[in-house]
Amino acid sequence: MTFLRDPASWVLVSFILFIALLVYLKVPAMLAKMLDERSAKIAKDLDDARKLRDDAAALLAEYQKKRSDAEGEAANIVAQARSDAEAYAVDARKKLDDMLARRTKQAEQKIAQAEASAIRDVRAAAADLAVRAAGSLLADGASGKAGEKLIAESIAAVKARLN
Repeated sequence: MTFLRDPASWVLVSFILFIALLVYLKVPAMLAKMLDERSAKIAKDLDDARKLRDDAAALLAEYQKKRSDAEGEAANIVAQARSDAEAYAVDARKKLDDMLARRTKQAEQKIAQAEASAIRDVRAAAADLAVRAAGSLLADGASGKAGEKLIAESIAAVKARLN
């Protein structure tokens, strides 16, 4: 009976009773069930995380494609705008050249008209002066009715020739 007197023996007996109580209350099964549930939850969380990662990767690829499409479209818009600007510049240059040519032609026509008008005015003034001078000379040189008739005919002839 030295077995019952040894304190280590009582610790062994109480440990065996404790394990038996745990087995009787099905604690290992409950622990196994809890661990299984926890591992199932972790596996589900991992699957959800994989799905989310795959969805995020697909979404990233879609946005990268959209971005590259948008960059291509922006490049096309810029190229079209440059082309339109160049065409507009060429058209504006042509219109400016045409307008300058028209204005130059109009100015040349006005100058020619002014020259013609000045020439007519000078000729008219010269003709009037010549008529007056001829009239004065003939009036001094011719007298009487024959002189008057000669003066009138001469004046009329000069006017007809100069105009």
